[in-house]
Amino acid sequence: MIAASPETSMKRPPTPPRMWNNARILGHVLMALWIVSGVFLVYYLGTNIASPFVQKYWPTYVSGFIVTLQIVGLSLLIGALISVPIAIARSSKWKILSAPAYAYVYFFRGTPLLAQTFLIYYGAGSFGEELEAIGLWAFFREAWYCVIFAFSLNTAAYQAEILRGAVLNVPKGQWEGAEALGLSRPVIFFRIILPQALMVALRPYGNEIILMIKGSAIVSIVTIYDLMGETRRAYSRSYDFQAYIWAAVLYLVVVETLRRVWDRIEMRLTRHLIR
Repeated sequence: MIAASPETSMKRPPTPPRMWNNARILGHVLMALWIVSGVFLVYYLGTNIASPFVQKYWPTYVSGFIVTLQIVGLSLLIGALISVPIAIARSSKWKILSAPAYAYVYFFRGTPLLAQTFLIYYGAGSFGEELEAIGLWAFFREAWYCVIFAFSLNTAAYQAEILRGAVLNVPKGQWEGAEALGLSRPVIFFRIILPQALMVALRPYGNEIILMIKGSAIVSIVTIYDLMGETRRAYSRSYDFQAYIWAAVLYLVVVETLRRVWDRIEMRLTRHLIR
């Protein structure tokens, strides 16, 4: 009698074919619908790319797109500057610093950005005389400045929490080792801890930028003609539904481009962590 080899005895039986249950059938049907919808969308855009609507309103879409980038870029930059002291205050052991920082983050993360924009833009109008007396009415009477102000305060709250979480993620041994070398805490934070924390925060920062781009569409409600504002104006003049289709495609292109660029940046900065 010939003994079976170890390879034969350890060989696994073939995997039985998957059964076509209701969940699997529904999944395939939904995937087919998505594919058909994507093909139809590409066909629709391809056949209308030279339509009179596109030729007439494409320049306004470009100008609105530039306004969107300006709003998001300025708000993110100002918010990043504000978020650093807020994150430091949130991590402080002194209640006189941590309590106001917590209240700030709690309010701006817990209320809608739309409500914050309305509160600043329309609420400032209720105090026009008081603001004019202290020389701030010239700032708050402009929708552009109110939008930048509201967006900056909102994203600063989110960026502060992202930064604080990333700093807490850095091992405490980094602090202890730097203190053993006689370095001051500000030098330790800005030269040692913060660079490591920013690498951890790359992905959350990218998500925050994407959310700001999509959230910027609300500025059209306060008379700012960004991409969505120009879309609404184009639709009100033409009553052509493709106005919103092109806007959605542009937002999708921007978000997808940013996602890919951010992936490359993250891969580049964290390549030494990949083994």
